[in-house]
Amino acid sequence: MTDDSSPRRARRPSAPHRLRARRRPRRPRRFATEVLLLQLAVVTAVVLLTSAVFAGIAVQRLGHEAEATALAVAQSVAADADVRSEVARLSVDGTEIDEEALADGPLQLTSASVQQRTGALFVVVTDDRGIRLAHPDAERIGERVSTSPDAALRGEETVAWERGTLGDSARAKVPVYAPDVAVGDRAGVVGEVSVGFAPARVYDTLLRDSVPVVGVALLALALGTGASMLVRRRLDRLTLGLQPDDLATLVQNQQAVLGGVGEGVLAVGSDGRVSVCNEQAAELLGVGEAVGRLPHDLGLPPELVELLTRDRAAAGTRAAPTSTATPTSTSTAAPTPPATPAPSSTVTLVHGRHVLLVDVRPVSREGVDLGRVAVVRDRTAVEALTRRLDAVGAMTTALRAQRHEFANRLHAVSGLLEIGRTEQAQRYLADVLEHGPLRYPVKHADRLTEPYLQAFLGAKGVEAAERGVLLQLGPETLVQGTVVEPGDVTTVLGNLVDNAVAAAVAGGVTPAWVEVEVLDDGTDLHLSVMDSGDGVADPAGVFERRPALADDPAGGADPDRAHGLGFGLPLSRDTARRHGGDVWLGSPGGDGHGAVFCARLAGAVAPAEAPAAPAAPAAPAPALSAPARPGGPA
Repeated sequence: MTDDSSPRRARRPSAPHRLRARRRPRRPRRFATEVLLLQLAVVTAVVLLTSAVFAGIAVQRLGHEAEATALAVAQSVAADADVRSEVARLSVDGTEIDEEALADGPLQLTSASVQQRTGALFVVVTDDRGIRLAHPDAERIGERVSTSPDAALRGEETVAWERGTLGDSARAKVPVYAPDVAVGDRAGVVGEVSVGFAPARVYDTLLRDSVPVVGVALLALALGTGASMLVRRRLDRLTLGLQPDDLATLVQNQQAVLGGVGEGVLAVGSDGRVSVCNEQAAELLGVGEAVGRLPHDLGLPPELVELLTRDRAAAGTRAAPTSTATPTSTSTAAPTPPATPAPSSTVTLVHGRHVLLVDVRPVSREGVDLGRVAVVRDRTAVEALTRRLDAVGAMTTALRAQRHEFANRLHAVSGLLEIGRTEQAQRYLADVLEHGPLRYPVKHADRLTEPYLQAFLGAKGVEAAERGVLLQLGPETLVQGTVVEPGDVTTVLGNLVDNAVAAAVAGGVTPAWVEVEVLDDGTDLHLSVMDSGDGVADPAGVFERRPALADDPAGGADPDRAHGLGFGLPLSRDTARRHGGDVWLGSPGGDGHGAVFCARLAGAVAPAEAPAAPAAPAAPAPALSAPARPGGPA
């Protein structure tokens, strides 16, 4: 036997409880379905109401027509001369009414003939007392009519729906005048004629007339149902299947996210117009009211406009243009196309005073294309810190190597002096003075004593020498202060030197050379870089940036594009202008030299302490815009 109080049995729910536990909560009806049902109800109500109004109007019209027909028939019978004479004869006081004679008399024959021709329910003729002289039922001749004839006997014509011995009918009652009395003389009324039409006869065409109306009503209901279905589908498509509460929550979340993130968000809808632009994006891209406008009208960088408006179907088969160059580079290396189509595109842009990393992605939901969204990140501070770290690292490495090499050279000089070879020691020191404390392949290195510039240009000289180009310092080089903005100097001077080296390699002069002149004026640092290349073919577009797209085969490595249409020159100009300086093309090329680029970096140098005696005026610097052509590399 089983104990009913056992724990196992106590934990098992009963059947009703199990059914209730299995019952799932009822899902709320979709908003689009509610709209559909509401539209169907409205359409059905309108169709039914219209049909009811038509039916009412038709019934009323047919009733009036039946009354008018009955009146016309009654007037025609009452105007018949034989009817008037016979009724006048029978209405004389004292005349006996013979029912059998009247049943076969002329009044009965006339009434029956009219009734048969017109399809009336009855045609009744009475005398001046309301006694029937003719009736469809001959047995009722000689009886008083069931409805009052008083109005007709007073000379009035009446029409009404009344119920008599033959049932309901639309009837008309017309007075009968004596033959020798004018029509309308009440004193000459000798009887009345009553004509009636049965409802079946009156409304026999109502069903036939209603068939087109019912057909149109059904057609209207079908059209309304179809339109409601289309509206429902369009509502589902426009709202992406979201319900009103979902849309409200989505709007709240969108406002919270767009206002809370530290990145710019710019979205373009499927129609090509801007649909979302938060404050960060407007500030970084320098746009005002952008929602509802086309990207071409916002003054955005051409690269970003291209990514936002390019064919989305073709964009999936093209590689993502990811820029891998740092701001100190003169060009953007061509990215390696991925093996599979990338769903997004990433590009680094210089826009205004900002270095921006833009990530553009296509957006879709359930196969529906919603457009593209661009996430804009400000990399200005990061890139500036990177340039500073690179500059500090380069200078540290150069100083470490300089200390080690200088110690070795002192040992060499000391050894030469100990063994008495003074002339060799002097020639060795002269070589050190010409090429600097480090044996950098830089001609006239002794003209520059500022440690950072000396180390930086020495490193650039090593890179140039590896490519067969001699880096030399011009005769106007003179820096008495100390560099305090190594990041800006690295960006501008490094890009100009790298461009000049690339142009010299591509030129036809052998041996190739690059001449750099550096001159400080108070806190400003003036730069001039001249190469032995072929010059600039398009001076007007030298500072334009080429879109770094994946379908660009050049990728910034084309020697013909050494000057301009890359990443370095626009970045250098923006870096210089950020603090009030500038970068410009001094000369596109000339006799014996290639392009000459000049730059002024404001606040890049801390001036040296003023001497006790007044210093001579600073030498003019026109040579920075077009320095003299050197004699060529030694």
